Amino acid sequence: MEEHMMTQDMLEAYVHALLLRECEASTIEKYKRDILFFCQYIGWKRGIQKETVSRWKADLMKKGYAVSTINGKLAAVNSLFAFLGWQECMVKALKRQKRIFLEKEKELTKEEYLRLVKTAGAKGKERLMLVMQTICATGIRVSELRNITVEAVRSGCAEVDCKGKRRIIFLPKKLQRMLERYIRRQKLVSGPVFLTRTGNPLNRSNIWQEMKALCQDARVDAKKVFPHNLRHLFARTFYSIEKDIAKLADLLGHASIETTRIYIMESGETHRKRLEQMRLIL
Repeated sequence: MEEHMMTQDMLEAYVHALLLRECEASTIEKYKRDILFFCQYIGWKRGIQKETVSRWKADLMKKGYAVSTINGKLAAVNSLFAFLGWQECMVKALKRQKRIFLEKEKELTKEEYLRLVKTAGAKGKERLMLVMQTICATGIRVSELRNITVEAVRSGCAEVDCKGKRRIIFLPKKLQRMLERYIRRQKLVSGPVFLTRTGNPLNRSNIWQEMKALCQDARVDAKKVFPHNLRHLFARTFYSIEKDIAKLADLLGHASIETTRIYIMESGETHRKRLEQMRLIL
């Protein structure tokens, strides 16, 4: 079987192609990171065959990487191979059992979220307090936070363009008033509301680090605390009221309802309590 040689130029050409496809910056960065991880494993000067990739896959399994992590890395490498025309090097993802319930230790409850918000306020972290409430009250992605602009706050809604799809994000009245006061105090005139000290829009890393710093004082397990979990809490809370998964998918900007199902997954403990409340046993 023919061996292929990987070069930095090939990787840069692939990254450029992803940019032309208008892929999310976070997606491009992840794919590049995973591909570099693979290249460092095999060595830049070694030839690549399907056997090479299969050996890497087996090594990841042996080292105890999660199935989702392994499949994510394989997706990145397979995407590169498809771009280069090396289809014979592509390997299949690991099969995984479909999850029915959310792991309890990963479920951020409304009470825990509120403790995080109050702790941020008590620590004088006004920006973080508002960021968490903005994500949780609207369901937006962290990458879409830059669309919460001065203009959007004044109009009461933001227009988001993600993966070629546009949707409107409405701001609850109470949140809108809170953001208006913040804008006045920060003397912002236009553009994104949430900025770093250097004037750049906040990114996932900024928010993640600040949220983690709240965990101990808020008495919340750090494994539950990351920006995307606020979006999941929005989804579960909305669905508990509305029970319309198609509408929720539209609000979240999901192309597939199957993705939305993951967001509204409840813990096994919650399901057990519901069974007990049914009182169907004499």
